[in-house]
Amino acid sequence: MKKRIVILGAGESGTGAAVLAKLKGFDVFISDKGKIETKYKNVLSQFEIEYEEEKHSDTLISNANEIIKSPGIPDNIPIINKLKKKGIKIISEIEFAGRFSNAKKICVTGSNGKTTTTMLTYHILKNAGFNVGLAGNIGKSFAFQVAHNDFDLYVLEISSFQLDGMFDFKADAAILMNITPDHLDRYNNDFKNYINSKLRIVQNQTSKDVFIYCVDDSVIENELKKKVIKAKQYPFSIKKQFKKEGAYLTNNEITFNIKQKQFKMTLENLALQGKHNIYNSMAAGIAARIFDIRKDTIKESLSNFQNIEHRLEFVGKVHGIEFINDSKATNVNSTWYALESVNNPIIWVVGGIDKGNDYKILKDLVVKKVKAIICLGLDNQKIYNAFADFVETIVETKSAEDAVEEALKLGEKNDTVLLSPACASFDLFNNYEDRGRKFKEAVKKL
Repeated sequence: MKKRIVILGAGESGTGAAVLAKLKGFDVFISDKGKIETKYKNVLSQFEIEYEEEKHSDTLISNANEIIKSPGIPDNIPIINKLKKKGIKIISEIEFAGRFSNAKKICVTGSNGKTTTTMLTYHILKNAGFNVGLAGNIGKSFAFQVAHNDFDLYVLEISSFQLDGMFDFKADAAILMNITPDHLDRYNNDFKNYINSKLRIVQNQTSKDVFIYCVDDSVIENELKKKVIKAKQYPFSIKKQFKKEGAYLTNNEITFNIKQKQFKMTLENLALQGKHNIYNSMAAGIAARIFDIRKDTIKESLSNFQNIEHRLEFVGKVHGIEFINDSKATNVNSTWYALESVNNPIIWVVGGIDKGNDYKILKDLVVKKVKAIICLGLDNQKIYNAFADFVETIVETKSAEDAVEEALKLGEKNDTVLLSPACASFDLFNNYEDRGRKFKEAVKKL
């Protein structure tokens, strides 16, 4: 009898997993509590995969041998609790796809910077002529690519939610950018649970594997004192220099020291500017050297990379006021980097669904740089409580158009309007991309 695989969630991840499972001969069923997008329905029909939408039918799900859960579905909803009680194994799409690929895998995680670092690493490998795939939390799902066009090497952006469902999967090269409080609503508001989740990136690694990490991150440094890491370690830092292999900053110059060979790159030559992007470039550069990519290719790639959409993306200037779309900043730490990188007076567009945010770390930057706050969300009380004492103007809006129009009224020449919400988008938008695009459309209409 065929092994029955049930997939919960029919988005990019779930649909990809369903296709791979079908092609590998499993009995496949996919269930989504919401409406399934037409593009995914078309794929499911093409591969003759049974599905249901707008419900989870207990009888069709609880007879599974194994469940693949999409990362957006929380671990504590009734159907998941029921399946756990029955002892049915629940895994992520990454775990499942990893069983069917012999490719080397560079896996990137962290609270911030993981998308940029993943894209940068992929960009360098592609430029070097590698047969490389880009997947995980970005682009076409890992499972779909394994099903149709398996690569020699993958760069995978992996979230904590994906890591939670990974057990036997192993990263050949694991990159950990940082660990700051995020998604605490999914981790019982316990930061330690989230830390443990992120550190799953090194599970199953051996001495033949590689672990690249930010030594400036106090949480990572503290955790590594308690943990035995079998993989070869490559730290990176902008605060300290070291003789061991890795990357560090001295006088506006990054030194990469990998495989007993050094090369240097000045910060001016980096395509991506700002402190956070030095870290991203260091991590990507180390990963590239580990795969024996030539120094000149790494330097060239780090200097000609185009930034990703919705991440400190310049939208335009209107009456001398600059508009920047940083909609991808869905947590406080990401927003800290954004505020830190802007040198003009800031009109800050912030708000959405709070994920247990502690705004205290933003206070000094807000006092120094922010002249007005525009709230873009349904419940803005926490933002008022955090900043009303030292930002005179706080305005509430319920759409990207209103936020942009208010910003134009408040702005003067050489101001910067920064959409960097520090919150999830689901109260007013479909996702952070939808929020970013609506912001850009509104700016273009001015």
